[in-house]
Amino acid sequence: MKPRVYVSRRVPGRVRGELERAFDAAIRDSEAPPSREELLAGVSGAKGLMAMLTDAVDRELLDAAGPDLRVVANYAVGYDNVDVGEATRRGVVVANTPDVLTEATAEHALALALTLLRRVAEGERLLRRGEPWTWAPTFMVGHGLRGRMLGVVGFGRIGRDVARLGRLHGMSVAYTNRSGRVETDLGEWLPLNHLLTVADVVSLHAPLTDETYHLIGRDELRTMRDEAVLVNTARGPLVDEAALARALRAGEIAGAALDVYEREPAVEPALLALENVVLTPHLGSATREAREAMGMLCVEALRGVLIEGRCPRNAVNPDAWTRA
Repeated sequence: MKPRVYVSRRVPGRVRGELERAFDAAIRDSEAPPSREELLAGVSGAKGLMAMLTDAVDRELLDAAGPDLRVVANYAVGYDNVDVGEATRRGVVVANTPDVLTEATAEHALALALTLLRRVAEGERLLRRGEPWTWAPTFMVGHGLRGRMLGVVGFGRIGRDVARLGRLHGMSVAYTNRSGRVETDLGEWLPLNHLLTVADVVSLHAPLTDETYHLIGRDELRTMRDEAVLVNTARGPLVDEAALARALRAGEIAGAALDVYEREPAVEPALLALENVVLTPHLGSATREAREAMGMLCVEALRGVLIEGRCPRNAVNPDAWTRA
């Protein structure tokens, strides 16, 4: 018999086909997240779970799944939605989707910065409102990237690719990360407080941990230059959104571009009314190529554990394999 896996959301066609070929796959055909009750019922008795970043894979869910659960394939690079320690204790392998969305997310971060600095979204809103306008040398003047300082907060795969793209556009780069200086020709390491005082564009790429929750709050925003902008394509709770709205209204920073939100999918209401804010609905990895590749990595992890009897290469807790 094919091993039973539960998939909590609609997936690309190729991914669905591979799931149905290899597994007894129960796939929710909806982009909307399941209710908690539906998720707990769906995972009951499953050997594998393909989870989304909005699915809390905690002790309650692991209990609901039962002892047959062997692997959780998380459809994301980050896995702060998964209690990895508890999964490891139970011998449940947790896998993520590294590498395949690096380029897409880095591109989106730079696109957000350009949209904000060149006032693209602001200009489109003006036209859609039907306001009168005419070209003039001083009309809706923004900024380019060349010659500006890019501050990258978190220097993993995505942060490094953002730095690479920034350099290609003539930006100088400074970075900060948890592990300190690394060997790179992409930029100069600075401590966070120093980086915030010199960067024109601050782009966030850190994981969400207890230490990085509200990494950018009132004090950090006041440290930034008043002409600087903030871009977040990492995790929403890295930023205190209420403090960000106050800083924007007070002119403490020039603008913000967000793809992720502190209480996603809800957005801080005060941000919605501001012209110097660009908002997108978590589109960082939203290219057809990246989303399909993410799904195929999840399939590979499920297949590795449940069919081929091996620990997948993208396991974040390989120690769980020895406990299974």
